[in-house]
Amino acid sequence: MASEEHIGEVELDFESDRPREECGVFGIFNHPEAAAITALGLHALQHRGQEAAGIVSYDGTRFHSERRLGLVGDTFSKRSVIDRLPGSAAVGHVRYSTTGETILRNVQPLFSELDAGGFAIAHNGNLTNALTVRRQLVRDGAIMQSTSDTEVMLHLVARSKLPRFVERFIDGLRSLEGAYAFVSLTNKKLIGVRDPLGIRPLVLGRLGDSFIVTSETCALDIIGARYVRDVENGEVVVIDGEGIQSFKPFPPMTPRPCIFEYIYFARPDSIIGGRSVYDVRKNLGAQLAREHRAEADVVVPVPDSGVPAAIGYAQESGVPYELGLIRNHYVGRTFIEPAQQIRELGVRLKHSANRAVVTGKRIVLIDDSLVRGTTSIKIVRMMREAGASEVHMRIASPPITHSDFYGIDTPERDKLLAATHDLEGMRKYIGADSLQFLSIDGLYRAMGYNRRDPEHPQYTDHCFTGDYPTPLTDRQGEVGPKQLSLLAEAS
Repeated sequence: MASEEHIGEVELDFESDRPREECGVFGIFNHPEAAAITALGLHALQHRGQEAAGIVSYDGTRFHSERRLGLVGDTFSKRSVIDRLPGSAAVGHVRYSTTGETILRNVQPLFSELDAGGFAIAHNGNLTNALTVRRQLVRDGAIMQSTSDTEVMLHLVARSKLPRFVERFIDGLRSLEGAYAFVSLTNKKLIGVRDPLGIRPLVLGRLGDSFIVTSETCALDIIGARYVRDVENGEVVVIDGEGIQSFKPFPPMTPRPCIFEYIYFARPDSIIGGRSVYDVRKNLGAQLAREHRAEADVVVPVPDSGVPAAIGYAQESGVPYELGLIRNHYVGRTFIEPAQQIRELGVRLKHSANRAVVTGKRIVLIDDSLVRGTTSIKIVRMMREAGASEVHMRIASPPITHSDFYGIDTPERDKLLAATHDLEGMRKYIGADSLQFLSIDGLYRAMGYNRRDPEHPQYTDHCFTGDYPTPLTDRQGEVGPKQLSLLAEAS
């Protein structure tokens, strides 16, 4: 249970006050240490999911699977575990659950024996028609082994009547809606696919004679691999002993990559869509300073995700940048708080004020986003208690007014602060002297585009605009709770 505190009628759940990413995927073909390389890649992708990790390998005869709850380093740093994953091909997955419980049967890659042989699949994203497809599969006799939306793809491929596996795989994709980046392994092929709008990222890399498909370029960097290119929206990449084939089975569509990859989710040292994530975040901060400069003595980032934007804000505004807030990176999610006194102290476990920087100063706090506002309450109060004379909050993204259904774990809309309060109401709620957000036009300007230009690239920005780029089939009628949980279907 995350730390909680009550301030009047406000319940603070600090661990839930962040948008959380869905998952990270990694696959490699034709490498003698495939599982070890995959474990390193997953380690680089750990920021995309910390609840569970798994690897499936193939040794030319058999598939081998290791799936565990917890962090990559807790399991896959052990040589004894890697030795149980022999073979020259492997796929891996790090998980933050947006559908299904955090239980071992939901940990990916999922694996099944089909009539054509073994099939392992790992998924980053969220299928917005998973419940609808699942119900039909169950009516037709399918027996589900997990509560994950990813499992529907296993059944769709298994039930396809087309002759070649790649054709069956593509046939299964045609039934899906939403956001997905799949990495799959058969006894002959490694397959990577990105949804028709390219909402979730996927890149192709090369390490010697080995090919890699993964969520971010930082996973290539850690193993010394070369970035080749992004997998295109709607593209199916098939890697086997003959090389690489590319299939584009969907009608051409204008790509709509997720803007939150740049704002929050991707690692700062990754390149997404040809852009440095770090540079984009600095640009967001600089644009924020142009729009909402504050009379202040020091710019303080909310670590870690607010750091690049704060650097950009400080450089543009001329206000000095200082580490006025220190984050403790060694706080586990299972920290036990047995008594109210310890619970009250627990709110300081993750962040603490740097009094030498804060005392007597007018502070500009820079964060990447504001969801419920509970973390902001804590940090603003912490700055005041450390002696700040004024606390001004600046958010390097527009107000989040709509929930996400593409794999980002956000609250229902009535729990989003910007959906239930106006700007002054939000300012009072968090207790700041002032509060401002980056405008939606400013967001696009920081990306190098004029949003008013009808030819500008369009991102998936529904959390700010309510413009959902795909059908939300499972949200029509009374389908179930947010993030398309399949638990009710499995019970």
